[in-house]
Amino acid sequence: MQTSINMNATQLSQDEYLPYFNNYIEQAGDVELMEGLGSGMKSMLNFYGSIVSDKLEYRYADGKWTIKEIINHLMDAERVFCYRAMRFARQDNATLLGFEENDYAVASKANNRSLESLVEEYRLLRLSTMALFESFDDDMLMRKGVAGSGEVSVRALGFLIIGHEKHHGNVIVERYL
Repeated sequence: MQTSINMNATQLSQDEYLPYFNNYIEQAGDVELMEGLGSGMKSMLNFYGSIVSDKLEYRYADGKWTIKEIINHLMDAERVFCYRAMRFARQDNATLLGFEENDYAVASKANNRSLESLVEEYRLLRLSTMALFESFDDDMLMRKGVAGSGEVSVRALGFLIIGHEKHHGNVIVERYL
C-alpha cells in the first residue's frame, strides 16, 4: 500500500498528541516514520548486544528499573501504542484507558529472562510494528482517537514509539553504563 509514511515527526501538528509527549516527539526528530522504526531496531539490537551482563539487573537508585525492565517496558509501551494505532486506524471511537507502566514493569518479571530472549522478542515485535504501520494508508495515519487523557493520531503513535525508545536508550547510557 502506498502511503505518506515518508513523513517525519516535525510535520505533526500540536493537536495530534498531548504536550506530555513533546519530548518523545522531539527525540524522533526529522527521520521518516518507517526509516525511524527500522533504524531504531537495528541501533537498539546492536546497543543491547553491547551491554555487559553485570549491568543488566543494575538499578542506579531504589525503585528504578533495571536495563532488562527498561527493555521490557519499551516492548510493553510499543504494544500499547500499536494497539491504539490499530484501533484508531479502524475508526474505533472508544476511549482507551492508559496503563500503569510501573505495575507492568514489576509484573513482567523481566529480570528472570535472558537478554537473548528479550532481544528476540523485541526484534519480532518491531517487525510486527513495521508491518502494521506499512498497512496504514494516508487517511488511516491521520485518524485520531482518545487514549489516556487526550487525543492522539495514528502517525503520532508511530513517532512516539521511535522517540520513547531513543529517550530510554539515552537514559541507559547516562545512568546505567
